[in-house]
Amino acid sequence: MSSDPIACALFTPGHLRFPSTRALAESFHKVGGYVGTLPTGHLVFYRPDGRRFLATDPTGQPLHECEWEVSELGVVSLKRARVKLDWGGWVGIVPAGLVNETRVNLATRSNWQRTTPEDLRSLAAKALRVPIEEVRWFYRDEDFFIEPTGLATIRQRKDAFYLLDDGGFETARFMSCMGAMHWDEIDFLPVVELFKSLLPGTGSAVLELIRGLYDDQQQGHSVPRALRYRGIPPYPSEAAFRLFSAFFTPQSLGTGDPFVDFMNPSKSQVVAWLPADHPPVRYFDERQGVCITVKDGVAQKATLAMDTGGLAYVNPLGRRVLPLDRSMRIEGQQMILKDREQETVISLPVGLHVRTAPSPEGPMSPVDWRTVFVPEPPALHPREAFGAVLLYPEGHEEISELAAQPFVADYLDDLGEQDREIGRLRSLAERVLIVNGDAVISTCVLFDRPREYTVRVHYGAYAQRQAQQLWTQCAEINRWDWLQRIRMGAEDVVQESMARHGLYDLLYLWLSYDTFGSLTAMRTTLANAGQALRRGGDAFVVGPVGVPAVLASELWQLCWSDSVAALPTFAMHKTILPKARVKTGLTLFHLRRV
Repeated sequence: MSSDPIACALFTPGHLRFPSTRALAESFHKVGGYVGTLPTGHLVFYRPDGRRFLATDPTGQPLHECEWEVSELGVVSLKRARVKLDWGGWVGIVPAGLVNETRVNLATRSNWQRTTPEDLRSLAAKALRVPIEEVRWFYRDEDFFIEPTGLATIRQRKDAFYLLDDGGFETARFMSCMGAMHWDEIDFLPVVELFKSLLPGTGSAVLELIRGLYDDQQQGHSVPRALRYRGIPPYPSEAAFRLFSAFFTPQSLGTGDPFVDFMNPSKSQVVAWLPADHPPVRYFDERQGVCITVKDGVAQKATLAMDTGGLAYVNPLGRRVLPLDRSMRIEGQQMILKDREQETVISLPVGLHVRTAPSPEGPMSPVDWRTVFVPEPPALHPREAFGAVLLYPEGHEEISELAAQPFVADYLDDLGEQDREIGRLRSLAERVLIVNGDAVISTCVLFDRPREYTVRVHYGAYAQRQAQQLWTQCAEINRWDWLQRIRMGAEDVVQESMARHGLYDLLYLWLSYDTFGSLTAMRTTLANAGQALRRGGDAFVVGPVGVPAVLASELWQLCWSDSVAALPTFAMHKTILPKARVKTGLTLFHLRRV
């Protein structure tokens, strides 16, 4: 690797993946490209027209890459971008990469021939119960088309996020989306949808790009443009507020408390966001495999690329609870990464200057999140650990087995609050068995009182992510004894639990898609499940519509069934991805052991 940061940035294989940026790098100085150096030493590489195409840390390690295109009318716009995550993964952004179309028949309305795009925006505002100004923000005149027959087509554009498995778009997989940004003139902060599908660190890496482009566009302005949070509808959250606050400073015209106003969906837009004086910056050390985030001279977090836990280490300053018992501190020219009793020493990258004020030692929790696994956590590759998110196709492709699980688990969670019988049987259960529900374990766990949960694990990376989520929930309410009664593992863990404590009161079972074509396999699975459940116990089983044909009448009573495709949780998902499709015939059954 070159010791020259500029050469490292431009000519290291993999740093530039877009053909246009690679061509620009080859003739960078000849065509009038130039480099800007930030006060932190970070580098920004500009095209001759002043648009950035690459940003790096002080050593030339890439942070993001932008590809621009010119229309037939000479308008320059962002074609796509890549952002690097702390752990080395890459996420792609395609402006207006997701376009959904809605068709409305106007011919039934009087004087429909006079309908204008503004009339359609007004109708949409009333239907969505949002100010028409918000609709104007996202729906341009060219997003409406009215045919001579009165059939109107309304196009909804969203910027699409893609998981880039090898760093490039050649094998891009759809991940998430957000309101279509005005990338050539950034003027708002977007709502991100399917946020649970985001890879760890995506939010901060994308905000780093947004802030960088925003700063470029504000050059020469005496007063910076104030940004506002916009979306139809808005989804304010504490996490979004924290993320925005790292890069921008909130000011409220409402109650005077920006957080209170932001968390109110009807007032989120009154909070003005101005550029923070010291946004976070990242430093990569490829030799040690670490990324360090620094804000105003204070190290905020560190991430090891080879971490099998898929977690960062954080500065404990100001934290009541250390996330997953992981902390970091600076001692001289070293950074100490602490995971409970285990410490890892990292040398600070050359040129990185951070304050060495002692960080307070936060109390270690009484329970390690890893102890829920019996006998030990799954052996994972770091990429598996960091990449354990559920991905949903943007088109008509069938949603995967794991990704379909939240539709059922979230529905049962809602049903437990609305249906007295379902709420009662979930609440009264003392011992609960979860089989093949590795993406939704934490949703199946009620946090109203202690009870025993046994989880039969099939997909270790997702179960690990769920174990970490359960630890976090127990930490919030300081009920570590509840976590100690949750056990995850292979089939022998289930058998051992039954031998020691008896049968289960409630079962959540997702039949594997691999068994759907075999009546024998499904019959065997359900028979084994029946042996684990006490008489009178309840089971929520997800499988093909033909499950009743393999139920042994002496074991099971069918209470009711619902098509997963008809569940309101799936209908909500289709408001984001209208083409979404679950496996044909996938059904939720409520069974009772007789």
